[in-house]
Amino acid sequence: MRPKILVVGAGFGGMAAVKALKHADADVLLVDRTNHHLFQPLLYQVATAALSPADIATASRVLLRRNRNASVLMADVTGVEPTAQVVKLADGRTLRYDYLVLATGAAYSFFGRDEWADHAKVLKSIDDALSIRDRLLFAFERAEQCDDPAEVTRLLTFVVVGGGPTGVELAGTIAELARTTLARDFRHIDPQSARIVLCEAGQHVLGAFPGDLPDYASGALRSLGVEVRLGEAVTLVDADGIVLGDERIDAAVVLWCAGTQARPAAIWLGAAAARNGAVKVTENCSVPGHANIFAIGDVASFDPGTAKPLPGLAPVAKQQGKYVGRLIADRIAGREKAVPFRYRDLGTMAVIGRSRAIADFGRFQLKGFLAWLGWSMVHLMLLVDFRSRLMVYVNWSWAWFTYGRGARLLTGRGDTGIARKERSRSENEKT
Repeated sequence: MRPKILVVGAGFGGMAAVKALKHADADVLLVDRTNHHLFQPLLYQVATAALSPADIATASRVLLRRNRNASVLMADVTGVEPTAQVVKLADGRTLRYDYLVLATGAAYSFFGRDEWADHAKVLKSIDDALSIRDRLLFAFERAEQCDDPAEVTRLLTFVVVGGGPTGVELAGTIAELARTTLARDFRHIDPQSARIVLCEAGQHVLGAFPGDLPDYASGALRSLGVEVRLGEAVTLVDADGIVLGDERIDAAVVLWCAGTQARPAAIWLGAAAARNGAVKVTENCSVPGHANIFAIGDVASFDPGTAKPLPGLAPVAKQQGKYVGRLIADRIAGREKAVPFRYRDLGTMAVIGRSRAIADFGRFQLKGFLAWLGWSMVHLMLLVDFRSRLMVYVNWSWAWFTYGRGARLLTGRGDTGIARKERSRSENEKT
């Protein structure tokens, strides 16, 4: 009977593991709550109307069409029973496995203030991105119809919490959306007057980058019109905005990009975890005490080579997935080699806006147009199929020459949550 290999999560790590198992004499099952693989590094461009979801997402079944030993199941995993070697699903079913690869990723953490999640939007999925896009565009549409100057100011205020790569990318792109794309499209408001506030509790945005790169990023954001607030912590998030230090900032949209928490694999397994909930793994990415269970990507912690956590980056997950897939295939074939996983750091990049980015390659750094050009080429090549590369290239080229964005359609899909003040007043008048 052929071994059953269960891979949970269709992100970079899970997909890399399944592809590495292409020639394994085993039955491979990829389980994910969605039916697609998402290129998360460009998700912020869906949220800001630069790209459409289909440009950066591809059906998992399409990507694995040539993997004859692999199948896909769209389901939500809720637990693992290591002794029985089964995974539990939300609908009550169980799946048996001989080898288990957990690549469930991470979610945003509100640092113990979970009630803030009702008022701040996060960016982890296509649904998140579309919800943010609707809120941004509806805010301008609602402001165009509003006669109250104070409410117009609130509607045209956008707050981004967290100065990491996602926060910087969102803040810079929202500023470009307001200052260029929408600048001439309205008659009663001036989109260029929009206030974009980026809040970072630390002393620098993109603080993981060395040298003067964080300072360059702050300067580039400010030149785009972003209000960069450093060394100040958010103390409240509610329906109408935030409190930053001692200052109240009313805003139509609050985007939360500060801190992550690994999805509950450690709880499922009763395994030792890092502060962010990630599973502490051995040198071959297996869970201590469970030689046939592996954790990779954001759900895993600790690099035995450095005794430090690995960064939550796509290259880490892809390298771990490829390593674990090959290890399992070799183990099944009886030729396993005791070679520990080692992460190969190829560099880190972050984009700030049009023609502006920073890059750290260890021995040297880049900033400005060359870094942006390198970032663009790398991300085009990392997209998983030719169609995605072509569509993104066409959209980027169009945006470069016209400053336009093609994904700005609103369908009136329901309440976007930007007009709470107006709704509260109308409800009070009725009573």
